[in-house]
Amino acid sequence: MTDTDTDHAGTEAPAARQAPEEVPRPSGIGPFGWLRWGWRQLTTMRTALILLFLVALGAVPGSILPQRGQAPEKVAAYLEKHESLGPWLDRFSMFDVFAAPWFAAIYILLFVSLAGCVLPRAVKHYRSMRARPPAAPRNLARLPQSAAYETDASPEDVLAEARTALRARRFRVDVSGGAASAEKGYLGETGNLLFHLALLALLFALGLGNLFGYRGNVLLTEGKTFANSLGLYDQFQPGRAFSGGELAPFTVTLDDFKAEYEAEGAKRGQATAFNAKIHYRSGPDARNKPYDLRINHPLKVGGAKVYLLGHGYAPVFTVRDAKGNVAFQDSVPFLEMEPRNLTSEGVVKVPDAEPDQLAFYAILWPTAVASEDGKQIVSAFPAPLRPVVTITAFKGDLGLDSGSPQSVYKLEGVGKTIQPIKGGQKLLEPGESFTLPGDAGTVTFDGLREWTSLSVNRDPGRIPALVAAILAVLGVATSFMVRRRRVWVRASAGEGGRTVVEVGGLTLGNPTSEFDDIVAALRGPQDGPASEPGETPAADGPSGAATEPKE
Repeated sequence: MTDTDTDHAGTEAPAARQAPEEVPRPSGIGPFGWLRWGWRQLTTMRTALILLFLVALGAVPGSILPQRGQAPEKVAAYLEKHESLGPWLDRFSMFDVFAAPWFAAIYILLFVSLAGCVLPRAVKHYRSMRARPPAAPRNLARLPQSAAYETDASPEDVLAEARTALRARRFRVDVSGGAASAEKGYLGETGNLLFHLALLALLFALGLGNLFGYRGNVLLTEGKTFANSLGLYDQFQPGRAFSGGELAPFTVTLDDFKAEYEAEGAKRGQATAFNAKIHYRSGPDARNKPYDLRINHPLKVGGAKVYLLGHGYAPVFTVRDAKGNVAFQDSVPFLEMEPRNLTSEGVVKVPDAEPDQLAFYAILWPTAVASEDGKQIVSAFPAPLRPVVTITAFKGDLGLDSGSPQSVYKLEGVGKTIQPIKGGQKLLEPGESFTLPGDAGTVTFDGLREWTSLSVNRDPGRIPALVAAILAVLGVATSFMVRRRRVWVRASAGEGGRTVVEVGGLTLGNPTSEFDDIVAALRGPQDGPASEPGETPAADGPSGAATEPKE
């Protein structure tokens, strides 16, 4: 070695002090990896259960709070009564829960989660059903159920007989390697998958109804007719793919409405029955058909169902203006103020009165009596036994000509464009009239009619949803009733020319008596009793008596 080499070697750092080579940092799983991870998390059964719980939790406000799809008048009353809380609830779609974006998001995620979880399971289950039964374990005596015996039949005959006996019990059987493997009970897992697939179909059917169906509400007074047209609905909710041309041209006329109430006892005033006598036409050229519309007995017409929702009273008024002309004559639906005895309120707008437009605010007591202190009027019963109305008259400009929408249940511009008439308050019974001060006109309380609110619902996913629900019930019942069972039969030559037969069974859950029946069928009446697990199988002598096994 030269001096140069020696000097160079002396300047090198010791091996222990040399810095280790830098290992490159992992670059991460990347966007595709994150998407795959997110998909795996979404399609787990745990996520599906969480989303199912969120759907159930989100449906709670829809069952507690009034919904615009069923009772828009109750929603308006709730908002008017809860001026602070109501707008916040409305901001989060609590009065239209099942059409809310947040509910739709949970619904879609649940559908995707179930599809991604169940469909691969169904494919794997199908492959398992087509696969051969698992091979026999080495030691059948260690299984939860096992038995052994000896017979004079050859091993081939024993296995052939085992194949026949097990197939007769609907086992899938495979014979190989001196043993018969049998398996059945896949119907339980099939039922479990059927339940989840039916749940998936149920969600799809509900989505189908929301996409192509519609739901509308209409208030119909006795003697009035409703035609199935968009312009005549008080509230209408179409599906996203719904077209107005899909409305069937049927009409419904309310002939009479009757409500029955408890007359005595602690439940006095509680409604017991509602019955709306109607007649309808399924088309312009169809004949009128009568029908008794009741709760849970909807009318089926034009591919839709007409349900009876609520009811109330509609007083009939005749209003004459200052010139003596009849400016208004019709029934006016009133909304309940107090649900127990149906104290109701409403407004009458008379824009055709001259020279000043007239309006009235009225309160109806179906069965008017004096309060306990005698200072006011109350309703003692919801039925119209003694109907009385009190009216307060107004005159001025109702603002209907401005084009701005107004509620038919509320007076707009009180104290601004319309003013109360001094002395324009009166209590009226049916048939009584009141002449307004200043010769502004007259108002007559002609009588009382009843109204009912109808819900028209067309849901093309209703029948598929019903079928899916039935299949779900059948599937979950099957999954609980059927359990997976496996049976193995091994036959081998024993001492003395006899055949040793070992039988093992494995049942998901608790053992069943089916295994004992299988062993008894395999042994037949000619063989001795089977030994318990761990015991030495007994041999039969010529006379059928058990003999001691050979050493």
